[in-house]
Amino acid sequence: MQTGVIKLEGHMFAKNLEIVLAYLCEKGDVSHSLPQEFGARFEALRRYGELPRGRERRDQLLTSSQIASAILSLATVHPNWAGHAARILSGLRPIGGVDACFFGTSTLQESIACILTDATARNSVIRLSVSAAEAAINSNGYATLSYEIGGTRRRTFYGRAEAPSLMQPGAERDFDHQQPYSPVSRETAFSRTFFLRLAEEMQSANAFPTPAGDGSEYNAEEAQQERYRKLGARRGSRYLNIGVDNQVTWPAKEMLINFDKYDFVLMPKTQDHVASIHIDLTANQLTDRDAITVVNRFLSIMTWCDDQFAIAQDGWSGNPVPVPVRKRDLAFTTTYQWIFDRKIPSSEEARRALALYRDGRNAEQNFMVSYAVLNFFRIIEIRNHSRGAVKKWFRDNFAIVRNETRYRDAFSRFAEICADEQPHEYLYKACRVAVSHAGQDSKSDPDDANEVTRLHKAAEVLRLLARHFILTDLGVSEVLYSAE
Repeated sequence: MQTGVIKLEGHMFAKNLEIVLAYLCEKGDVSHSLPQEFGARFEALRRYGELPRGRERRDQLLTSSQIASAILSLATVHPNWAGHAARILSGLRPIGGVDACFFGTSTLQESIACILTDATARNSVIRLSVSAAEAAINSNGYATLSYEIGGTRRRTFYGRAEAPSLMQPGAERDFDHQQPYSPVSRETAFSRTFFLRLAEEMQSANAFPTPAGDGSEYNAEEAQQERYRKLGARRGSRYLNIGVDNQVTWPAKEMLINFDKYDFVLMPKTQDHVASIHIDLTANQLTDRDAITVVNRFLSIMTWCDDQFAIAQDGWSGNPVPVPVRKRDLAFTTTYQWIFDRKIPSSEEARRALALYRDGRNAEQNFMVSYAVLNFFRIIEIRNHSRGAVKKWFRDNFAIVRNETRYRDAFSRFAEICADEQPHEYLYKACRVAVSHAGQDSKSDPDDANEVTRLHKAAEVLRLLARHFILTDLGVSEVLYSAE
């Protein structure tokens, strides 16, 4: 295979490239894209570090590799995903390895850079088609480069390096590029004319010493950076983001606050997001668990001062800046043929058990796990009125429920916290007594993240045991159309 050295010449400014790409793509669809879309694509590329960031680097000439990334960003439909798509597609490698590569290039990004800077490679191109569609399970991106050398047409296929079998010599001979993995996929095709005209623009850009426009494309980025500065975000920050359902007094605008020796950000509730708390784990020198405990301590103070509820919901960590928490949109079950035939149970015990079960399930779902533990336990106490009777019921029924295949994961998690203690003793002392008493035998702290995690594991098993009690001891069917 003929090889060529990529020459770093004929660069252009980012804003000029944005304008050129918008012009070249003008007739690529029945309706051409708006200039704002290309601005959004380039902003996404800057966020991913694929283009120079900051107004002070506005007059920095792009390398051919950066121009190649910008070209690949056109393959995704949504502009905000342009940086992500460019990062994925740039690293695609020739299927079949070095023997099947284009002009000695090892990645798709290098191939495009070669086309832009090497006239021989550019004149050989027939067509480059690129897709950001799923090429395998959880693996996006593929491309085909058609070109002609010495009167012979050739094709180089590009795929993900995570598929080592496709990187082996000769793999391209058996590769079927006409059988995409995704049922529906979009491909963006670049002709030789595209590369010829872009190369001409790159050469003519040398005659213009300054970039086009007034630099307004950096206004949004600078405003965002100033916002993050005010919120305390810095290089190396790693935020924990926790949603909060509450009625305590909350700031109307996002703000950085101090609580004890910790700094964190409060964000208000909006149409799409819940109120939330954001802690920089790096700056505050906290682990995820420790930070959740701090959040709970703060909400406990707020609850006490305002005498209103404040419930820490779930969240995540890892973002370099605080990220709003979207409102929960939990899945639910529907059916086209809804069959229901039930009556209110005649037994007072059954009615009370179902009420306690619903109360406990609601508490478990809404992060009030101590109350969930207590309610599930109270169901067993409906017919077991003494400490000894309750322990005996747990001892006799624990193994029965544990041996059901669908419950094994829950009981495995419970075994981690139970350790060597007998399950029936643990459920009574470390669960029932712990959450319902405040004496020397009970030191359960619902602000402590480790304690909350422990109680969630216990509540899961107690719920399964409570269901077993309602089904077997009280004889309440769980079928919607049992006619009971």
